[in-house]
Amino acid sequence: MRAEFPEETGRRGEFVRQESAFRDRVTADGSSRYRAEPDRYHLYVSYACPWAHRTIIFRKLKGLEDVIGMTVVDPIRDERGWAFTDASGGPDPLNGFRFLSEAYVATDPGFEGRVTVPVLWDKKAGRIVNNESSEIIRMLNSEFDEWASRSDLDFYPEALRDEIDAVNADVYDNVNNGVYRCGFAASQEAYEEAFEKLFGALDRLEARLSTRRFLMGDEQTEADWRLFTTLLRFDPVYVGHFKCNKRRLVDYPNLWAYTRDLYQTPGVAETVDLDHIKRHYYVTHRRINPTGVVPRGPEIDYAAPHDRAADRSRFSLL
Repeated sequence: MRAEFPEETGRRGEFVRQESAFRDRVTADGSSRYRAEPDRYHLYVSYACPWAHRTIIFRKLKGLEDVIGMTVVDPIRDERGWAFTDASGGPDPLNGFRFLSEAYVATDPGFEGRVTVPVLWDKKAGRIVNNESSEIIRMLNSEFDEWASRSDLDFYPEALRDEIDAVNADVYDNVNNGVYRCGFAASQEAYEEAFEKLFGALDRLEARLSTRRFLMGDEQTEADWRLFTTLLRFDPVYVGHFKCNKRRLVDYPNLWAYTRDLYQTPGVAETVDLDHIKRHYYVTHRRINPTGVVPRGPEIDYAAPHDRAADRSRFSLL
């Protein structure tokens, strides 16, 4: 089998995701080189990408849209990487970039890896601060609270951090990255191993959500939003495109209702663009889908009632 990303394929044909290259931090107190300030930082994102989607959600929920700017790349990516095309509004309005790779080279002229989103850009220094989504959402959660309209929201509360980290590790390895390990597997053995781990993790999550509204109980945390962006894409993309077809999301009563619950959080639906999502995967991954034909279905109603807020009696841990 031909690998989608040969440089990220192991000996057994397994997908091995590259490490994020830029790992500096923005801090409220200025203890890093990057002090939190309004209108200093900018996000480069794709509505299609689940990793970037996390940061879009945090920017929205924390009320940081007037504090941190955002530019969206075109959903179709070719061998030159993420682009700012006429269809997506022309060149990047901040720096005039035509390709996101220009931001990477401006930060590190010797950079040779795969260009990814999200990117947190420092307008003052003219460079990338961070391109690791899990770290960017932590910064958005707490470091800009002086200007956030929802500084009262804390998605990484200290009392729950150990449990959040444990759930995140399982979800990242087996679900967030697990769907990619299925889709980008270059051998039957690697695919089947990732497939079994994915659905084992989904079964565990289904059971967990039978006793609580959210992963940690009755309050949303970063663990929920890290899982949500994969679940949202599961039936429209991963079931077919990535061969994650043992069960659909809608076949899991708790996970499906939980996904609708999160989607219906005020502001979240505005961060979802299913057209970008489907066109990105089905048109960009030509080794998986050589024709580039984008499926019309499935019909999914994320706005359908879920009753998880009203039916508290069945959640024994609440």
